[in-house]
Amino acid sequence: MQRLYDFIRRHPTSVDSFWAVILLGMSTASAGYAWDGSLLPGVGIVSVLLLCLVVALRRRFPEWMLLLAVVTGLSQVVLDVMPHTADFAMLVIVYTVAANGARWASRLALGGSLLAATISQLRWPVDKADGAAAPIAYAIFLTIPFLLAWVLGDSLRTRRAYFAQLEERASRLEREREAQAKVAVAAERARIARELHDVVAHNVSVMIVQADGAAYVMDGSPEQAKQALETISTTGRQALAEMRRLLGVLRSGEAPESGEYVPQPDVQQIEDLIEQVRIAGLTVDFRVEGTARPLPSGVELTAYRIVQEALTNTRKHGGPDVGASVRLVYFDDGLGLLVEDDGRGAAHELYEDGGADGQGHGLIGMRERVGMVGGTLDAGPRPGGGFRISALLPLKPAH
Repeated sequence: MQRLYDFIRRHPTSVDSFWAVILLGMSTASAGYAWDGSLLPGVGIVSVLLLCLVVALRRRFPEWMLLLAVVTGLSQVVLDVMPHTADFAMLVIVYTVAANGARWASRLALGGSLLAATISQLRWPVDKADGAAAPIAYAIFLTIPFLLAWVLGDSLRTRRAYFAQLEERASRLEREREAQAKVAVAAERARIARELHDVVAHNVSVMIVQADGAAYVMDGSPEQAKQALETISTTGRQALAEMRRLLGVLRSGEAPESGEYVPQPDVQQIEDLIEQVRIAGLTVDFRVEGTARPLPSGVELTAYRIVQEALTNTRKHGGPDVGASVRLVYFDDGLGLLVEDDGRGAAHELYEDGGADGQGHGLIGMRERVGMVGGTLDAGPRPGGGFRISALLPLKPAH
């Protein structure tokens, strides 16, 4: 059955031609009363052939076939060829044009449907023996099939347009979902890039400082060199663990080899971070003000990364003998961060407009992180020398 349906869809003209042949056979069988002796039988035969042609080509050339049907019908009226079986083609072409034809053709078919029966009764009126109103009733009765054919065709056109609109809307929604997925992927990649930058920049800088220190005291103080190497080893393992966690996000749900991801850093781990920095040789004063309490995970991760990046920048740009201070302030509706150092600060291009020269990636990442949680960030030179980073992270999610 499906094959038959597919064939009908692929070969509409062949199917219509088949029905045209059937209509021709039925018209030939009933041709005895289709025209009277006052006209040549050939006139009626021509009208039958033309109307069968209308059925055969109705879907291929609907507008042209409608015009051919109109001309044939008017010719029947003028040449006094009485209605015959092949006139059924007029119903078919009305339906076809209403469903598939141009709008002007559909309106023409509707007008013809309203007038056809009336013209027929004016040309070949029924016997008035049944009453004076018989021709009117008969005209109304014959008009109904034409109107039904047009209404069915127009309804099919409307339904097709509705389904086409639904398909277009579904296609548009699919494209929007794909676009949103691409945006989400880009955002996730940007987030991972920020994470990798924070992890690599901080831990590698600690390892470099420790390696330089170990090389400097290797001969004179082997114990200090050993301690520095242990710090390098610990820092490297921490960096590797965090990188495995981040790379695990790119594995489409596959777990890392250890079977577990490293937990996201939080505010509680800032003290461990500062202790690690102190071991690397940077003097840091750390204080917490207000009542500590659990915070949203996004706020905690942002706070940790800001402190980490700020201290990394202090080691990079602060110069020798630089000191830093970190303040965490718990407000009722937010968390405040203040990281300052007394070094020589950073180049103007690294903090103006978030690193507009393409080198201040750390500050750009800070601004993006703070913006994601709806906070504010201020970074710039500190009065009296050094550099200051101030951030306020609200406890309510950004809208």
